[in-house]
Amino acid sequence: MKGGRIGVRVLMGVILLWTVVPLAWMVLSSLKPADELTANPPSLVFKPTFQHYSDLFGGANDVGGYAVNSVIAAGVSTIIAVGLGCLAGYGLARSKFRGKDHVSFWIISTRMAPIAAVVLPLFVIFRGTGLLGTTTGLVVAYLTFNLPFAIWIMNAFFAGLPPALEEAAMVDGASRWTAFRRIALPLVLPGIATTTVLCLVFSWNDYAFASTFSGPDSQTLPIAASQLVTQTEIDWGQLTAIGTIVVAPMIVVGLVVRRWLVTGLTLGAVTGE
Repeated sequence: MKGGRIGVRVLMGVILLWTVVPLAWMVLSSLKPADELTANPPSLVFKPTFQHYSDLFGGANDVGGYAVNSVIAAGVSTIIAVGLGCLAGYGLARSKFRGKDHVSFWIISTRMAPIAAVVLPLFVIFRGTGLLGTTTGLVVAYLTFNLPFAIWIMNAFFAGLPPALEEAAMVDGASRWTAFRRIALPLVLPGIATTTVLCLVFSWNDYAFASTFSGPDSQTLPIAASQLVTQTEIDWGQLTAIGTIVVAPMIVVGLVVRRWLVTGLTLGAVTGE
């Protein structure tokens, strides 16, 4: 038993190093002066500078607009996906009809499709509807993957709630909507937090949809990062800086909702009558 605990701790330590070291190295590199970025051997003691961040937002590669587009596209698509996912997930969990399991599987199966399989149909649709090259088009594209996932995971959480909780509220005079809003929703906050974070991460980090459907005025941060890599050179300073900008918000969001996120990932909703 003691040997097993040691093995688990060693494994956790290796996973932690595997995860943290690259992120820490990226952050340190973004603070290094340009002449020390490619030093051999690499230096760990240096005078920090924010020049790379200043160049990102003040030079020719101004990423301020890209950041705004990322926030709008990722944020709006996540809000819509989670909102509709809660409503549809609750309705699916509380309804009873023939073929219900098949409907649930069909919903999540649309999320299993590879991005390459939906790019061409969406491109044709967006071109015909005028959504190509717009932030609205990106929101719709992200919803094609986020919404099925949100419905599926919220259905699992609502299905784990005892219906008697809402029935008791309705016996006391509450409507179905009131029971849903005041009883069911607060009990599935871990699921909402999990769904929100996962949908946000997918939308925020997406490159495939953004490179296909965005235009000059709707490109996101991953597109800005790719533009720093050219055939002649790689601007490592700005590349590590924009990498830090992309990663940091998701880490902060994960830390803020970590209590609910851990519970949600293990489907820790209320169970049993």
